[in-house]
Amino acid sequence: MPSRFMVCIMSGAGSQLALFLFGCYVVALGVHTEEPRVAQHSEAEHYMAAVYEHQSIFTPSPLALVGRKQALDLMNQNLDIYEQQVMTAAQKGVQIIVFPEDGIHGFNFTRTSVYPFLDFMPSPQLVRWNPCLEPHRFNDTEVLQRLSCMAIKGNMFLVANLGTKQPCHNNDPGCPHDGRYQFNTNVVFSNNGTLVDRYRKHNLYFEAAFDTPLKVDHIIFDTPFAGKFGIFTCFDILFFDPAIRLLRDSEVKHVVYPTAWMNQLPLLAAIQIQRAFAVAFGINLLAANIHHPSLGMTGSGIHSPRKSFWHHDMENATGHLIIAQVARNPLGLIGPENATGKMNPSRSKFLEILAGDPYCEKDAQEVHCDGATKWNMNTPPVFHSEMMYDNFTLVPVWGKEGYLRVCANGLCCYLLYQRPTLSKELYALGVFDGLHTVHGTYYVQVCALVKCGGLGFNTCGQEITEATGIFEFHLWGNFSTSYIFPLLLTSGMSLETPDQLGWENDYSFLSKSGLSSGLVTAALYGRLYERD
Repeated sequence: MPSRFMVCIMSGAGSQLALFLFGCYVVALGVHTEEPRVAQHSEAEHYMAAVYEHQSIFTPSPLALVGRKQALDLMNQNLDIYEQQVMTAAQKGVQIIVFPEDGIHGFNFTRTSVYPFLDFMPSPQLVRWNPCLEPHRFNDTEVLQRLSCMAIKGNMFLVANLGTKQPCHNNDPGCPHDGRYQFNTNVVFSNNGTLVDRYRKHNLYFEAAFDTPLKVDHIIFDTPFAGKFGIFTCFDILFFDPAIRLLRDSEVKHVVYPTAWMNQLPLLAAIQIQRAFAVAFGINLLAANIHHPSLGMTGSGIHSPRKSFWHHDMENATGHLIIAQVARNPLGLIGPENATGKMNPSRSKFLEILAGDPYCEKDAQEVHCDGATKWNMNTPPVFHSEMMYDNFTLVPVWGKEGYLRVCANGLCCYLLYQRPTLSKELYALGVFDGLHTVHGTYYVQVCALVKCGGLGFNTCGQEITEATGIFEFHLWGNFSTSYIFPLLLTSGMSLETPDQLGWENDYSFLSKSGLSSGLVTAALYGRLYERD
């Protein structure tokens, strides 16, 4: 059964955590964890998966120069914990397990100080190799050997992240000055210990210790229990390559995702973007995050379009293993084209507005409204506030029901809402259409209904995790991209599933009624990759 915990709020976490330059993104708060309820299904339809949120043991001085033995001593402490989790998962019949980014070696290294922590990595495309059974074939592969042996011992596919090195020569124009490439690398082992494939992170996040591969790795590996899996790392999830390009292969229904994500509310907490990615593409996402609450790093899950098993814990400094039964062929959300049953009144109104009916539209002269409804059409004030380091244009969401519009640049966002009871909280509808330039540069279009941090307009966009406001709503916008991620987060860092999601008359929309707890964020987060 779900269990909830009290929330620990870190004031000003967003600006403080920007001081840390780790392998990924930015700040989050709150706690939620959910344990899976495993049902009995045929093995042909489902497989057992695990992700482990690991509280890694760090070197106390990542800038200090150490020897290989000292580096291995530290990494083996983390690998001991990994092996314990593999054996626990094996008892549950797990067929694939995913470990987080930076979990074995840590972070905050320089290019030189990380070197003793790197394994040599031959190309799996060129060399077929089982490190556990062939340990002496290559030097400096102790970490790969342990991971390979774990996969055999647990009889499962194993995905882990480590630092790797690859020598290069002066005649290679991309070869760094020290004669080697250093990569942030995910590895995949089969249940017999064979190195199946490796992915080298392409979208580095302030990672001076590592190189960007000259060519993007588009890695798809096959499994006997679920078919094709894609793989990428952390910050990659916000970019076209490799994440989106991988999913152009219609047979890729599953993605493994090691991450070291520093959460940032209200739009980019780890479990938010993980779930949104699974929903947007109709796939299963197996996401393993590192666990360091003091750094705002938590949030892992096994996500499908209709259901998630997740863990988000800002209070306890312990790792957490999530095990769930996963469908081989995930079912997408119900779209408007195949919804059945009587249309609810708010959806009917939504369609009237999209059809161009003057229903409750206000022009310079008068308000045109359906006589049967009593909407408050007092024009709310437009204001600006910083959210996610971007200058959002917002309008307050007042009253028990209403129809609002707010625009910026070419994007207009619309909200049709009803509230069973009014809470003493300020909500706002915000829009941003522009280039995000802090902690990464990428172009976004966002329509967001958010709970503000207080009752003042300047608090809209602050990081909060608790809310009591219940909404039934339709949120939509005239987006210029088809790559839109639906974010739906409620009080206590809980995830909810949209009722419907899709396109109607060239507008992307998200609808939801029957929230189980107060709304924190409902947003359509669009990415215009071509404008990056």
